[in-house]
Amino acid sequence: MAKSQAPARFGTWVCGCFVGLCRCLQRFWSIHIMGFFVKKKEERLPPAESIFHKEKIVVLGHILKNESLAIEERARAAHRIGLLAFTGGPMAGTFAAESMKEVALLLQSHKMAPKAKILLLQSVACWCYLDPAAQNRAKLLQLIPILTAIFDNEPESTSKTEIKSDLLVKFWTCYVLSVMTCNNLPLMKELREEGSLKRQLQVLAAGDWAGWPENFAEVLYFLIGFHKN
Repeated sequence: MAKSQAPARFGTWVCGCFVGLCRCLQRFWSIHIMGFFVKKKEERLPPAESIFHKEKIVVLGHILKNESLAIEERARAAHRIGLLAFTGGPMAGTFAAESMKEVALLLQSHKMAPKAKILLLQSVACWCYLDPAAQNRAKLLQLIPILTAIFDNEPESTSKTEIKSDLLVKFWTCYVLSVMTCNNLPLMKELREEGSLKRQLQVLAAGDWAGWPENFAEVLYFLIGFHKN
């Protein structure tokens, strides 16, 4: 009898963990992402703007792609596109997909301030949040290898400030990958195939996540099934 009950207990445990993960992502989103975005929306978005935000996304997309502008300004445009993709629904996400090609290219640059890179990461998180279509488009844009490559980056100096900034970028990368892969089996499978990712997440999970509601390196580690090996 005990043996027959074991699978049921395990299934209940897995369901409980998944529900907890979803709540964790939602709580972090509300506190650290939307708390900032709502203020920006109130200050800048005109009341008469189309629900799908197409025109705004197009304008911001031109800023994002303008190589003559400072990278920080382009990253802020990407940040706003992510917000509009989230608030505008599936159609806005479709319009934003074109701009995300440029975000994918920028994320591969090593010559970028951590603050700008975090804005780009937040843009991807907004675009993919609870949107399977955007998550699948992100996969086509090769964002999984682009994001996991960030874990291989090392700070150019040994100063405490630069090391801390580099770690913060990697923490945000863990969060973005958690958002992208949540409830998306193909993306989970692709991440499991990243050879060095398991060890990298173990190292990041041992870092100082003070100020974060969850240790998202651990969340991602569990989400893609490394705990089973």
